[in-house]
Amino acid sequence: MSMSEAPHAAEIGARLREIVAAHARLDGPLLPILHAVQAEWGHVPRSAIAPLADALNLTTAEVHGVVSFYHDFRDAPAGRHLLKVCRAEACQARGGRGIEDSARDRLGIEFGETTPDGAVTLEPVYCLGLCACGPAAMLDGTLHARLDSDRLDALLAECGA
Repeated sequence: MSMSEAPHAAEIGARLREIVAAHARLDGPLLPILHAVQAEWGHVPRSAIAPLADALNLTTAEVHGVVSFYHDFRDAPAGRHLLKVCRAEACQARGGRGIEDSARDRLGIEFGETTPDGAVTLEPVYCLGLCACGPAAMLDGTLHARLDSDRLDALLAECGA
């Protein structure tokens, strides 16, 4: 199954039970389980919410609330590349708004969206820890500091955007 296809409840059942069992002894296992689920399928499938709630003796509302509260959890698969642009104050003061605009214009999408070809998902992040070197972004887990439109274009060109 490709990551762009949403798994159905029957398809995730056995693997989900393995993930829950591997984390069941932890205090507060929901977050580690959700991270493992997202690592497995590229997102937290809606079809996993009810079985997780049952396994952890939680309500579906509680599980959904955690998934929707934390920005790192997605309810749909991300693109092949993930670009996170820092929107914190330090990066904004160093020209971050221009990087945001360039990214949205170049990709033709807004934050939280994926390009139609599935190449890039654009997400906001509120501090990458490069405050003195902003504006900053993270592409596929690699930090990039002192960005300008030309450097951003070069990064996006490398990933086929």
